[in-house]
Amino acid sequence: MTTKPKARKFRIRRTSLLGSAAVADDHATEEEELDRQEEPAVARAVPGPDAGAPVDEEAAPPEAAHDGQVGSAAEAAADTDIEAIRREGLTGRQLRMARRVAQKHNLPATSDFDAVRLLREQGIDPFARANMLELVVPQSGTELADGAPDAFAAVSAAAAAGQMQAAQQGAARQPIPHTTYSPAPELTPAQRRERDIGAIQRDIMLRRRKRLMLLLTRLAFFVLLPTVICGWFFYKVATPMYSSKSEFLILQADNVGGSGLGGLLSGTQFATSQDSIATQSYLQSKDAMLRLDSDVGFKSHFSQDWIDPIQRLAPDASNEEAYRTYSRNVKIGYDPTEGVIRMEVAAADPEVAREFSDKLISYAEQRINHLSEQKRADQMRDAKTGFAEAEEARRQAQAALVNLQQQGALLDPEALISTLRGQINNVELQLQDKELQLAALLDNARPNQARVDGAQADVDRLRKLLDGLNAKMIDASKGENSLAELSARIEMARADLTTRNLMLESALQQVEQTRMEANRQVRYLTTSVQPVASQEASYPRKFENTILAFLIFSGIYLMLSLTASILREQVTS
Repeated sequence: MTTKPKARKFRIRRTSLLGSAAVADDHATEEEELDRQEEPAVARAVPGPDAGAPVDEEAAPPEAAHDGQVGSAAEAAADTDIEAIRREGLTGRQLRMARRVAQKHNLPATSDFDAVRLLREQGIDPFARANMLELVVPQSGTELADGAPDAFAAVSAAAAAGQMQAAQQGAARQPIPHTTYSPAPELTPAQRRERDIGAIQRDIMLRRRKRLMLLLTRLAFFVLLPTVICGWFFYKVATPMYSSKSEFLILQADNVGGSGLGGLLSGTQFATSQDSIATQSYLQSKDAMLRLDSDVGFKSHFSQDWIDPIQRLAPDASNEEAYRTYSRNVKIGYDPTEGVIRMEVAAADPEVAREFSDKLISYAEQRINHLSEQKRADQMRDAKTGFAEAEEARRQAQAALVNLQQQGALLDPEALISTLRGQINNVELQLQDKELQLAALLDNARPNQARVDGAQADVDRLRKLLDGLNAKMIDASKGENSLAELSARIEMARADLTTRNLMLESALQQVEQTRMEANRQVRYLTTSVQPVASQEASYPRKFENTILAFLIFSGIYLMLSLTASILREQVTS
C-alpha cells in the first residue's frame, strides 16, 4: 500500500507590500486584508517532463514513485483530476481560499489542488466569497438609488463578481485540452476598485435606462394613448356644431314723477336685475326646453343619424336626457355690471341654431311681459273700486242737498235772508230820515200842517213796513221748518258735498297714480345683438380640446404616481 505524500504549507511575507494596505478598499473583507499582507502564491507554469504541466511552487515536490507500485483506480482518478485542476491556471489567492473552505468543511485535503477537487466533489464552490456584505440583500420590489451608500454598491459589485466567478467555474468544469496556460495576473487593490466602480456604474446606467424605458412606457400607455384617442375623436368623429350668439337687455319704463329709492335706481341695471335673473333661470329651465321641442322639434334635431354617438339623442330619449343635451348646447350668462344677458345656442345646422335663438328670445319677451301683470292688475282694481265708491257718495250728497232745497221751495235760503236783512236796513234808514224831517217841521213856530201831516204819514208807513219785515224774519227763524233750520241743514249738506268732492278728487288722483305706477312696472325686452347664422363650426375646438385632454391625463397620472410613491415609501419604511 502506497501512502500519499503530504505537502508542507508555508507563507512568504514581503515587507514591500505592507505599505500598499493603506490604499485598500474600505469595503474589503478580512480575507482581502490578509491577502494584502501576504505574498500571493501564484501557480506558475513550470515545464515538466510530460506535457509541460504547471507546478505550484507553494507545494513541496511529491516523493518519487516507487518502481513497480501501482495505485488504485480512485487514486488514479484523483491524480487525473488534480492534474486537470493544475492546468486551469488558478491563482495563489484562489488556492488559499479553497484551502480555507476545505478546512472549514473538515475535508482531508493533501494540497490546495486536492482541496479544490474535494470541494467540487462535495458540490461546494471553492471560490465563493462569503463576507458580511453578502448578507445585506435588498428587499424584493425595491431598487438602489443613484446616490446609494457604498455598502449597497459593494453588494452590487459582489453580485457582479460572483456572476463572473460562476462563469469562470462553468468554463473550468468543461473539458480542457492539454495545453499550457499562463497564470492570471494578480489585480492590485486600485485595479479591483476601478473594476468594482466600473461595474457599479454599468449597473446604475442599466437601471437608469430600465427606469426611463418603464417611465416612457407608462406615459405612452396612460397619457399619450388616451390623448391620441381624444384627438382622433375631435378631428375625425365629432360632429361640427354651429353656434348663434345674441344679446338682449331688460329695460324699465321711465319713472316720471317717481321719488325715493325707486327714483334713484331708475335707469340703472339694478332696477331690472331681479327680472334679468328670473329670465335667465327660465331660459335655462326644462320648461323652456319642452316649449322649444314642441314648437321647433329640439329632440328630433339632435336625434338624427349623422350626429356622432356622444352628442346624439336616442329616438326614445327621456326629458332628462334631452335636458342634459339642452344644457350643453344652450349657454346663457347675465352680466350684472352691464345688465346684459348673453345667449349662445349651438346646433348641427346654422339655420336651426338661429331659429332656436329667435324662439328663446320670444319666450323671454313673453315671460317679461307677464312678470308684473298680476301686481299691476291688483293695484288698478283697488284704485278703481275706491274711485267708484267716492263717486257714489258724492252723488248721494248732491241728492240730499237738492231735497232740502225743494222742501223750502227756495233755491237759496241764505240769499232770501240776506235780502230781508237788506230791506229792513233800508226801511230803517228811510224811517230815520222821515222822522228827522218831521222833527224839523215841528220845530217851526208856525209849521205847515200839510207838510207835517205828510211827514207823519210817511213815518207811519215806514214803521208798518219795518214791522212786517221783522215779522217775516221772526217767522222764518221759528218752527221746525223755519228758514234758519232749513238754512243750517242746507249748509251741512253743502259741507258733506264738499267733502265728497274732495274724496272723489283724491280717488281720481289715486287711480291716475296707480296707472302711472303700473306703467312704470312694465318691462321691455330689447335685443341689442340679433342672432345670425354662422358659416363656420364653433365646436368642437379640436386643438384646444386635445391639449386639455393631454393636461387632464397628465395630471391624473402625476397624482396616481405621487400617491403610489407615498404608499410604497410608507410600506417599506
